[in-house]
Amino acid sequence: MKIDMNATLRSHNTFGFDVFAEHLVHITDRADIPIFVEKANKDKAEWALLGGGSNLVLVKNISGYVGLMAIKGRRLSRETDSHFYVEAMAGENWHDFVAWALSQGYAGLENLALIPGTVGAAPIQNIGAYGLELADVLDSLEAFDTKTEQWVRFTKADCQFAYRDSIFKHQPHRYIVSSVCFALPKQWQANLAYAELAKALMHDQRESKEVSAKDIFNKVCEIRSAKLPDPRVLGNAGSFFHNPIVSNDQYEQLKQQFPQLVAYEVSAAMNQAKTWKLAAGWLIDQCGFKGYRQGAVGVYDKQALVLVNHGGGTGEQLLQLAKQIQQTVRDKFRVDLTIEPVILR
Repeated sequence: MKIDMNATLRSHNTFGFDVFAEHLVHITDRADIPIFVEKANKDKAEWALLGGGSNLVLVKNISGYVGLMAIKGRRLSRETDSHFYVEAMAGENWHDFVAWALSQGYAGLENLALIPGTVGAAPIQNIGAYGLELADVLDSLEAFDTKTEQWVRFTKADCQFAYRDSIFKHQPHRYIVSSVCFALPKQWQANLAYAELAKALMHDQRESKEVSAKDIFNKVCEIRSAKLPDPRVLGNAGSFFHNPIVSNDQYEQLKQQFPQLVAYEVSAAMNQAKTWKLAAGWLIDQCGFKGYRQGAVGVYDKQALVLVNHGGGTGEQLLQLAKQIQQTVRDKFRVDLTIEPVILR
C-alpha cells in the first residue's frame, strides 16, 4: 500500500478544507483493508476512512491513519429472469457507476444520478433523491468487520436502512464496505414519484413519447446542476441539513402560522400516526440565509440547504455558521435541524 506522510486532504473533501493527515493510506485492493486496520491497531493509532469526501466536514488535522478508499471495478455479477445483479467496488465514483450501468442496459439507478461520492459510501448514508433511495435497489454488500476481523455479507434487511440512515452510521468504525451489489429489474418502469421530476419530464415529453431511463438520467442531471454548485468550482457537500420530520399536530400548527410552508406527507406504517417531512431549505430561506456570507463560508445563493466554502474557509467556521442557522430556525419555527454530513474532528 502507498502511504503518504503529512498529506493534505484538500482534494479529498468536496468543501476543499486544507487539513492534513499524518498518514494517508491508499486502499486500492480488497486485501488492503484488513492490513490497513491491522497496521493502525498495531501502532495503537486512530484511523478514519475517506471515499470521495462528499459528505464530510474536516475540522482539524488528523493524527494516525486515514484510509483513502480507491478500490475499482464494476461488473454484472449474475442475472435471473427478473433482475440484473450489478456489483461495484467501494472506490468507484457513484455517478460514473450510474452512467456506466445505464450504458450497459442496466436501468434503475438513474434517479440517483449526479450524487457526489463513492459507491462504498452510498449505503452508509442510504443516499436518496427524486423518489428513490439506495435501499430500494440494494441487493447486498460486502464489508470487513473490524471487530471480528472477518469478511461479512449484508442483505438489505441487515443494513437497517431508514431515511438517510443505516447500521453503518450507528457503528461508524466497525464495518468497512468493499463492494455493493444492486438488483435492477429487467422489466423497468419509470420512477416519477417525485413531483418536480415528473413535471419537468412531462413538459419535455409533449409529443407523448414514452419516458426512458436515459431521459430521467439527463433530467436529474439538469435539475441537480441548476440547483447545486459544482464542488470543483465552489466547495460544498450538497444538502447540509436533513429535512426534519414532525408530527401531524406540529405540522398543522406550523401550517396555520406559515401558510406557505413546504412539506410532504410521510407514508405511515399501520397503526402509526401521520408525520410530515418539512423542506429544510425553505425553513432556512425564510430566515434570510440564502446567499448569506460569513467570511469565507456562506449559504449558496440558489439553494439555502447548501453551505459553501468560497475559498480559504475552515471546517470550524462552517460549523459556526451551521449553528447560527440551527438556532435561528429553532427560534422561528420551533424545529430542530440536524446536520447531514459526517463531522471529522
